[in-house]
Amino acid sequence: MKIIEYIKKIFKRENKIDSPWLSYYSREDRSIKFTKKSIYEYMLDSSREYKNNVAINYFNNKITYNDLYNNIDVVAKGLIEFGVKQGDIVTICLPNIPEAVYIFYACNKIGAVADIIHPLSNSNQVKYYLKESKSRFLFLVDFNYINFKDIIKETLVYKTILISPKNSMPLSLFIGYSLIRGLKVKSPKRYQHEYMKWNEFLFYGVNNRNDFKANVKKDDLALILHSGGTTGSPKGIMISNYSFNAIAQQSAVNVIDVRPKDKIVTLLPIFHGFGLGICVHTPLCLGVEVILMPEYDANHFYKIWKNDKPHVILGVPTLWEGMMSNKKFDKVTLENLKYIISGGDYLTVNNETRINNFLHKHGAKVNISKGYGMTESVAATCYTFPGTNEPGSIGIPMVGNTYKICDENGKTLKNGEEGEICVSGPTLMMGYLNNQEETDKIIKVENGKRWLHTGDIGYIALNGIVYYTGRSKRMIVVSGFNVYPSQIEEVISKHPMVDKVCVIGIPHPYKMHVPKAVIVLKKGVKENNQIINEIKKLCKDELSVYSQPKEFEIRDSLPKTLYGKVDYKQLEKESN
Repeated sequence: MKIIEYIKKIFKRENKIDSPWLSYYSREDRSIKFTKKSIYEYMLDSSREYKNNVAINYFNNKITYNDLYNNIDVVAKGLIEFGVKQGDIVTICLPNIPEAVYIFYACNKIGAVADIIHPLSNSNQVKYYLKESKSRFLFLVDFNYINFKDIIKETLVYKTILISPKNSMPLSLFIGYSLIRGLKVKSPKRYQHEYMKWNEFLFYGVNNRNDFKANVKKDDLALILHSGGTTGSPKGIMISNYSFNAIAQQSAVNVIDVRPKDKIVTLLPIFHGFGLGICVHTPLCLGVEVILMPEYDANHFYKIWKNDKPHVILGVPTLWEGMMSNKKFDKVTLENLKYIISGGDYLTVNNETRINNFLHKHGAKVNISKGYGMTESVAATCYTFPGTNEPGSIGIPMVGNTYKICDENGKTLKNGEEGEICVSGPTLMMGYLNNQEETDKIIKVENGKRWLHTGDIGYIALNGIVYYTGRSKRMIVVSGFNVYPSQIEEVISKHPMVDKVCVIGIPHPYKMHVPKAVIVLKKGVKENNQIINEIKKLCKDELSVYSQPKEFEIRDSLPKTLYGKVDYKQLEKESN
């Protein structure tokens, strides 16, 4: 028995040698204990001493932590008043507005599951999401009522609360929004029991005097996010309380210089793990002021930097391009900046150098940091911790995570060898909603440990720093969003005049890449504007905004590989 134990110890030591990134962390960091609290409890307990600080800044409407807690309570009581119970699914289809934050934490407080979907999803996608999750309660941005009113009738949703982005704006902006954009919003002719305005919903919460807090366990389902996974078909990603809190604890280690009352610009959308987990939950647990932006507006973005002088910003490469091309930024100082973090897409060494030069020119004392992850792991699993921010790298595994590189047969490769990036850690999803088959394809259990097989290619250098080198899965990243060519091809193929189609990614000066559809029409059909317009309409009706091709090319044939498959790489070369 002693011999067996001795062999186990030797094996563990060898594993440590294969994890050189651990040397960058202190003993205290390596011994981190991940909380067993609910998401709501962890945020509340972590920030309670900062209750008079500003929690959310929305167009200069500053909401304190104490106000945040009170608003969460009112929403929670409203949900209870309308029959929402522990375990029920509540769908949130909203941009980055304070109401979305209140609803998310209120759901968690009463043990309901927050199902967060993109407000720019098309009606077919929304119907699919609502049916897949069996959602009963929907919070919907008001300008989407006209788009979704018919499909909601086909789902189990019995109550829809309509919310306007103007609700939490200061009075002057509230009036301006109402006159310029609000007049275009279509509303129900009369608010029957299926629909209700936000303020009416709050009335029920205010008048419910019975406070309630569910007994939420760490492994309970807390959140559903949505992604194409590694295959491109729509999937609901199930996240537990434990996993979502773990990303906040990991992130806190990586932004150790952030202090209460610091400010973070949150432009990344909350329907994305990056936006919700790292740009909302993490800063709120640290007593930081979250400056919410519901959409990118160059002028508003500039004013935030000029007037608020934020300390932290996270974004995708698209955002940095827009920042550098905005001439107003010539007059802005970035000396307050503590962290600028890029994720969502690979940042080339050339672009990294350009951004760093821009930062230093504007007084920043930091370089841009990079992260890497997937929604299936909530957000980042790898980050450029101090001392690891090598050009072209994605840093080291976040504390508590383990990385390995595998060959095509699943065999673990040595450090320095290139293969598929696989990650194990506390933030891994519970699985795909109602889809065990797809879950088993991406999550593999080996020696009692769950491993996420990312489908991305990279290697771990001998010093423990990780480098991403490409994708094994066919995917286009548009402004930080994953776009799957197979989804677009399936839609275009529905047109009766289309014989074959191949979708590729082409360079874009601002979005980095956009989809392009290369189409072969059926024999005897000649190219004409009507067909192209019909295909465009088909894409508009069935695809998200960022999935719609920006170019359409008609060809007589598509190039083939030696094995007879469409050679999309050849098309990419010709188009790039």
